[in-house]
Amino acid sequence: MAIHQALITNIFNSPVAGADPNHVIFTSSQSWTVPAGVSSIAILCIGAGGGGGGSDKDDETGGGGGGGALAYVNAVSVTADESLTVTVGSGGNGGGIGGNGGGGGASSLARGVTILASADGGNGGGGGPGGNGGAGGTVNTGTGGSGGNGGAGADGQTDAGGAGGAGGYSGNGGAGAAANNSGGGSAGSGGAAGGGGSGTSNSARGGGGVGIYGQGTSGAASADGASGNGGSGGSNGTFNGGAYGGGGAGGAGDEGSGGSGANGVVRVLWGAGRSFPSTNVSSATN
Repeated sequence: MAIHQALITNIFNSPVAGADPNHVIFTSSQSWTVPAGVSSIAILCIGAGGGGGGSDKDDETGGGGGGGALAYVNAVSVTADESLTVTVGSGGNGGGIGGNGGGGGASSLARGVTILASADGGNGGGGGPGGNGGAGGTVNTGTGGSGGNGGAGADGQTDAGGAGGAGGYSGNGGAGAAANNSGGGSAGSGGAAGGGGSGTSNSARGGGGVGIYGQGTSGAASADGASGNGGSGGSNGTFNGGAYGGGGAGGAGDEGSGGSGANGVVRVLWGAGRSFPSTNVSSATN
């Protein structure tokens, strides 16, 4: 019975000659074997968002985390049955009382020591008082956009730094607003996510994430205290970053922790006439 079940599973997970082009999405690090009959792939990587810095006593607030970058590479030659290494970045943890936020991990696809595509994660925000905002991740290998920078915290104010949005297919993520800025986070460009706004009531907001099904509308600028908007179908931020790649907000109030950055992701697709940022890569194509 176990053998029969394994055969059925392999049949449904393998590409079939003459079938529609296929794809696979990775949300955790692992090895991947190139399916039979596949000789060329397109790769999309989104780095994880950085965590926000924690606040210290007496409203000494933290900075927002930076957003993860997005990188893609098309027409990568592969050999059927070869093993490739998938690395998916984990979102940075929010800093504790006065502590720095953790950096987001890079996402990549590699053949041995050769990196085929890679997007760096965002840096963590600094802890209060007045922690610096974390820098957004950059494109390591491929084409795409950097993550937005997090906004700085403040000393003696109730609002903290907003987080940066994830990078886009042809532009950078929006920056989170600083705590001493009454405006919200800036808009993303090129399908990127917008940054989170600085908070007004002992809070700040996370950066927006970016989607994996091709370039779409960029995330709009956020109002003061509002969450960062997702781009290209990505999720809006909350206090934590939005999927995929949004940064976490800075901690506010008296000894508040920072928000967590969103995890990264890797998507691989194959089939004739498919390429990022927008040629036959939508969810409907699959």
